[in-house]
Amino acid sequence: MYRQAKWSEPLIFELSKPGRIGFLVPDPEPEIKEVIGNIKIPEKIRRKSPPELPMVSEVEVLRHYVNLTQMSYGVDNGPVPLGSCTMKYNPRIGLEIASDERITWLHPLQDERTIQGLLEILYLLQQWLAEITGMDACSLHPAAGAHGELAGVLIIRKYHELRGQLDRKKEIIIPDSAHGTNPASSSMAGFHVIEIPSNEDGNIDMNAFYEALSDSTAGLMITNPSTLGLFEENILEIAKAIHEIDGLLYYDGANLNGIMGYTRPGDMGFDIAHINIHKTFSAPHGGGGPGAGPVCVKNLVVDEEKDIRLSDLLPGPRILYDRDDGLYRIKWPGEYSIGMLKSFFGNVIPLVWGFVYILSLGSQGLREVTEQAVINTNYFMKLMEGAKGYSLPYGKNRYRKHEIVYSAEPLHRDTGVSAEDIAKALLDRGFYAPTIYFPLIVKEALMIEFTDTETRENIERYAEALKEIAEKAYIDPDSIKRSPVNTAVGRVDNVKASHPRTVTPSWRVYRLRMKGKIKGLK
Repeated sequence: MYRQAKWSEPLIFELSKPGRIGFLVPDPEPEIKEVIGNIKIPEKIRRKSPPELPMVSEVEVLRHYVNLTQMSYGVDNGPVPLGSCTMKYNPRIGLEIASDERITWLHPLQDERTIQGLLEILYLLQQWLAEITGMDACSLHPAAGAHGELAGVLIIRKYHELRGQLDRKKEIIIPDSAHGTNPASSSMAGFHVIEIPSNEDGNIDMNAFYEALSDSTAGLMITNPSTLGLFEENILEIAKAIHEIDGLLYYDGANLNGIMGYTRPGDMGFDIAHINIHKTFSAPHGGGGPGAGPVCVKNLVVDEEKDIRLSDLLPGPRILYDRDDGLYRIKWPGEYSIGMLKSFFGNVIPLVWGFVYILSLGSQGLREVTEQAVINTNYFMKLMEGAKGYSLPYGKNRYRKHEIVYSAEPLHRDTGVSAEDIAKALLDRGFYAPTIYFPLIVKEALMIEFTDTETRENIERYAEALKEIAEKAYIDPDSIKRSPVNTAVGRVDNVKASHPRTVTPSWRVYRLRMKGKIKGLK
């Protein structure tokens, strides 16, 4: 019988007790209080007293944050098999170099001659990413995957605008297995989204594709391998059809980990591709970022008379090498660029991390990354073969690439135990839950990706846990539906969580209590 774990770590302000000191805030000199440099601080924003920090000792602060880390779970604790997110281990060599003060203390407005080392790193990364994706030019500017998507769709828009056909090129075709950000990015760029279904093999339904294709089609966005973990077998035919109506083909690079080193989007006929540095190339992922989503393009002719190429449409600054003086230069957006999507070069720290990853592995190493990711997924699929309560709704007889999507619909139908219940039961068994209920075309979806960095033993343990949960669900479904009971926080009430009450933040309660306006609070 599992016992509900109890671990309610108080907020740092709730630990506060008057008189305890962990850090002494220096009292600034009177002239510093009023003036910073030669700038006089306006009276209305000038601090009259020290900041109201919690009163805790140094050891309490240390214990508090250590406790919080122990309540959390990440790739340093165990497998995080979030399908389509590629949550792989982050090698510490990347952290060591990306956090080097010779990088972190640089400023993007410094003279180019003073940051040649960093510019060389970014220039080489541009070249490598273009080579890996089979493209001709690359911008490191976008800040994350969805940002790279938006950049790509804005490039499609700019392409048709410069060719004088934006008035009729109004539609973007997207498969129903696509990432949810694909239709969102297309809509933000002003396009109408045409969704097409997948067939039972997990490929695009080609009849539906040709029905959707028209002179109004501006382009097609597709992930290959798809979110089902399946390689689109008709990609060359699809690319040919899109190009025949002067559309552009956009590659969502979220699943690049499943093909890297074996094939390239550019070789499949794609014109634009974004890359997730924080997925494929090992930079930390999650917790809000920062990510990096470089976008690469073919050097396609947009306007022959004006000699405009697709590379001229790329966003943000790019790094170029001046062979005449041997210096790396910053090229800011030109006349035909879609412009700046954020400030400066992009998120440089994860970019440096990705640079280190590629440099460490080399071309053969990147190919082996794909091999191991694909082997891990298909080994897991073999382990799950015949598991009661689970099914494979698409491409039953096909090998997967980097991820696989199971349906728990049979288990839900027989016992009432849902994909969400399974995910929470996995937490009780010391595992991180997979992505659930995505893609939307799979009922009770469990989307699982072990990546290249996971061990055989952990994959076996995960498969056994899924089987054990299903077996127990058939005997005692309520025990699964009560999960999790071994975590610091038990099952959240979804109804209450979706309609949270307005509460006074604890830090504000603390301040009011200290001022004597609230009494009797414990």
